Amino acid sequence: MSELYSEHPVMFKNNPIGFIASIILIPAFGLGLLILLWWYIQTRSSKLTVKEHDILYEQGLLSKNRAEFSISGIRTVRVHQSFFNRIFGVGAIQIYTAGDKPEIEAKGMPDPNRVRELIKARQNGGTSRGG
Repeated sequence: MSELYSEHPVMFKNNPIGFIASIILIPAFGLGLLILLWWYIQTRSSKLTVKEHDILYEQGLLSKNRAEFSISGIRTVRVHQSFFNRIFGVGAIQIYTAGDKPEIEAKGMPDPNRVRELIKARQNGGTSRGG
């Protein structure tokens, strides 16, 4: 089964002001370096993967939490992008299968509208660009 989308949250594009502030804080006893290291570890500990028929969301480095859903069981996909998120092409993705709370909530993901398009195309039995 091929992966149509497989990404970790991004650092700079998701929060450019925080990234620049962390760089500026590096001379302050290496505080900025610690912030960047912590931030990098957090972004690498989450991954969203869209396959032909399934979605997999993994969280954690030492211990893992995995949520896997069939695309056919997805009821709603919501994408939230602030003004700056839209400029940089990132956003938050919420995936609902049942109920009022999202089963998957991935923040800071690159090209979130592509994920929504891939899911919608798979639900309709078609194909989407990039796949």
